[in-house]
Amino acid sequence: MGQLDRPAAQHAHPTRATGAARRIYQLLRGLIAEGSLSAGMRVPSTRAMAADQGVSRTTVTVAYEQLVAEGYLVTSAGRVARVAQDLAAPMPPSPRARRQQAPAPRLSAQGRRVVRLAMPTLPPAEPVPLDFLYGAVAPADFPVQAWRRAYHAELAGRKQHDYYAAPAGEPALRRALQGYLRRARGLFCEADQIVIVNGSQQGIDLCARLLLDAGDAFVFEDPGYAMARHCFTATGARLLATPVDEHGLDTAQLPAAPGVRLAYVTPAHQFPLGGVLPVGRRRELLQWAQRQRAWIVEDDYDGEFRYGQRPIDALQALDTRGQVIHVGTFSKALSPQLRLGYLVLPPPLVPTFVRAKRLTDRHAPRLEQSTLAALIASGAYERHVRRLRREHERRRAALLQAVARHLPAPVQVAGDAAGLHLVLWLPEVERCDEAMLVAEARRQGVGVYPVTPLYAARSGPHLPRCAGLVVGYAPLSPLQIDQGMRRLGTVLAGRRGPGHRG
Repeated sequence: MGQLDRPAAQHAHPTRATGAARRIYQLLRGLIAEGSLSAGMRVPSTRAMAADQGVSRTTVTVAYEQLVAEGYLVTSAGRVARVAQDLAAPMPPSPRARRQQAPAPRLSAQGRRVVRLAMPTLPPAEPVPLDFLYGAVAPADFPVQAWRRAYHAELAGRKQHDYYAAPAGEPALRRALQGYLRRARGLFCEADQIVIVNGSQQGIDLCARLLLDAGDAFVFEDPGYAMARHCFTATGARLLATPVDEHGLDTAQLPAAPGVRLAYVTPAHQFPLGGVLPVGRRRELLQWAQRQRAWIVEDDYDGEFRYGQRPIDALQALDTRGQVIHVGTFSKALSPQLRLGYLVLPPPLVPTFVRAKRLTDRHAPRLEQSTLAALIASGAYERHVRRLRREHERRRAALLQAVARHLPAPVQVAGDAAGLHLVLWLPEVERCDEAMLVAEARRQGVGVYPVTPLYAARSGPHLPRCAGLVVGYAPLSPLQIDQGMRRLGTVLAGRRGPGHRG
């Protein structure tokens, strides 16, 4: 090949040129890097490369000239292009090779603890037709029209310049929430005790990082919400797994050891087993926290949804000493993707949490906060929750009827009085067969989820003897619920036949 032709596109970088030029550039660089084209070797002429790759000579020339400019090729008038002789150092490896060769990163103590956590697996990427995924809601339940009207009104009414907002949240939302929580959850607080966060998960993480040190201990319901447990464990604090029964946390087993700084509870609807903590145990828990000088983190993840009677008041309503941190979310009433939640804090904790929130992400999305404030202030949000409660009660009834109709008689139901999920205990299926049962159901197009991974303790008398499934009903219609339970019944019936343990 003679001197490179110099068409009009001679100065184009291959990453800015056509995809074909970039492909040829990367091909030749790769061949040089792996040694297939060594120093001094000729490279194909632009004409030969164009014919081989099915592109124009102009395209090839763009790639070659970039390689010349970067020092990989050399050329001169009347001479062929060759691989440069002065490539003294080995060619840098490809991005994939660099990832494979990279040494383990140097992490902080907390970073190393996070790496060791056995994080819950995410739901499979391929959805199943009938997915009883707990924590999910039906997209059709979102109040699209009311949200759109309020959102557009807030968007059109913005007059101030754009800048970062207050870390604690929009004042209008905090005021609206103060009234709503008093009406809906029996919770007494001032607006300035409320901090708006990016979902309850961020609120729990702030509690963990601000209230626990490595070496402290914390009480946690067993079984319980694994992502919250991991937040606390990541601080280096020691887990004290405390059993639950049909009423929730067994307060008779609360530890009295020194260094216990915090207890995490779900008193309105214990996750996942569904017990409602009675007032006697609530008072015992508060007395224990006073003796231990410990904080109580109350996760009120679905306390608005109770059937047959009004929702149980929050634990914070009984707190007279400022020991309870109330964690709330809009994920169940609106959408998990909205990422809006809140903390109701004892007054002495507010400045610290606000400063930490500012360091974390400055503030939650401002426009969404203003939209939600307008919905609450207008009464539209409470009307939506009442409608949603009726709809969820209809789905719950459909699930109970489908369980009775399609599943074997020994199946037991727990935690169905409130919330958006229940637990099915399967006395004829061994606990060690949960994963196999879940896989078989999935092959039949039904998504159900095992309860055993939610236990922190892997041994002990409070562990279930049989398999259990956590079944969420919020995302499905009554017809889908019936179809799903029918298929699950078929799976269970097949496991009772020859070759299956029961």
